[in-house]
Amino acid sequence: MSYQYKFQRILMLKEKEKDEVQEMYRGSIEKFETVAEKLYEFLKKKETLEQKQQTQLQHGLSVQNIRHHQQFIANLEKTISYYQDLVIQARNRMNWYEEKLVDMNVEVKKYEKMKEKDFRRFLRDIQLMENKQLDEVSVVQYMKRRAR
Repeated sequence: MSYQYKFQRILMLKEKEKDEVQEMYRGSIEKFETVAEKLYEFLKKKETLEQKQQTQLQHGLSVQNIRHHQQFIANLEKTISYYQDLVIQARNRMNWYEEKLVDMNVEVKKYEKMKEKDFRRFLRDIQLMENKQLDEVSVVQYMKRRAR
């Protein structure tokens, strides 16, 4: 008599779904890191540019160069704002997948726990059947001895 878990297909399906969500979560982490690094690069670029402009202002700078730097910084700030929005979106997506993954883990654990309980019940039932068979054999042997 072999053990067969009645919800094995569901358990396998839930594990597969969990693995898929885990892959999506990993992808969202990578996307978040990529976008965050890009944002950092632009922030660093802006900081460096502002420091450079400040140094040049101390030594004298033409109005044309000041305007050029201000226009470049304004464009850089637009880019930074865009990437800040992307970072927020990526973080939200990452958090959503994380919550989904936690839910999937809980669900899979429930089915695994049910399987463990069912398997213990199966083993207990087998033990009870074996004990009954041993009792029957003992009774038959006892009756044969008495018959002699």
